[in-house]
Amino acid sequence: MAALSAWFWNERFWLPHNVTWADLAQQAPGVEYPKAGHLFAALPLALGIFAMRLLFERFVASACARSLHIHPDVARRAPPNAVLEKVFTSITKSPEPRHLDGLSKQLDWEVRKVQRWFRQRRNQDKPSVHAKFCESMWRLTFYLCIFTYGFQFLWQTPWMWDTRHCWYGYPYQDFLAMLAHHLVTVGLISFSYANNMVRVGSLVMCVHDASDFLLEAAKLANYAKYQRLCDFLFIVFSVAFFITRLVIYPLWVLNSTMFESWAIVGPFPSWWLFNVLLLVLQVLHVIWSYLIARIAIKAVLRGKVCSDVRSDVESSSEDESPREENGANGHCAARSRPQNHGDCSHHA
Repeated sequence: MAALSAWFWNERFWLPHNVTWADLAQQAPGVEYPKAGHLFAALPLALGIFAMRLLFERFVASACARSLHIHPDVARRAPPNAVLEKVFTSITKSPEPRHLDGLSKQLDWEVRKVQRWFRQRRNQDKPSVHAKFCESMWRLTFYLCIFTYGFQFLWQTPWMWDTRHCWYGYPYQDFLAMLAHHLVTVGLISFSYANNMVRVGSLVMCVHDASDFLLEAAKLANYAKYQRLCDFLFIVFSVAFFITRLVIYPLWVLNSTMFESWAIVGPFPSWWLFNVLLLVLQVLHVIWSYLIARIAIKAVLRGKVCSDVRSDVESSSEDESPREENGANGHCAARSRPQNHGDCSHHA
């Protein structure tokens, strides 16, 4: 185990030349460098945030939803049936007509009754608009608070305005004040934290957090059936996403990590890994931007944005056809991008 640990934390991979872990351990009074061991503090912190989310959604978000006349739906449950349940869980959730005919004969039910059972069974697994409203309100609150906190701190730092300061004095950079922020987002930027690239890591987080809360706000407007507000917020989100991910990120962040750091610090093995991950993230940005642009084009052509797929609740039409209809206003496809997405990240 000791040999494995020594191999993994090899100084020649993680640190620039002529720098050792012992150098970082010898700290002057009042100076604190990030340590990989700090990442373990994320475990109890994550549990605390999860508990906070449960309380927020139950007592705050739920009350806001009810004030907007979004009430918890009592989904009609499909009657127990062992044969159909086995088909639903192990074979298919939407049987083809020939399968429906076979099940109809096996159970001595009408085909329409079998269709109705599968529709009810699918619907009972889908979250209600009330549940999705509470989830989005939590994310809006969390993302907005994190972005506001990070931005107001970065506003006072020199590397916010001149990214070369991310590399001056690296890796001997005291960054105790950012410890709490990095612990909250440790799952997203653990690499930069363990390697003491916290300055540039904070810039990556700031760029990604700038648009996340706007999407959640658009989803809230969608669930509350404020159509025009949803349209407006989705447009603002799209513009912010394109600017931050396709312009600011490559021209500001990648330029610093790939060229300014090369000139000031010089490349070392983990430097290559770090930049490869950031480039992969940029590729994801292009993919997500394409998906968002496609949704926006559909919105212009059809007058509405595609719905969150989890909003789909199947109707009980006269012909019992297994079709699906949009549950809310048909807006804001929240799943068009990976959740929380990320960033160096959650947002990656």
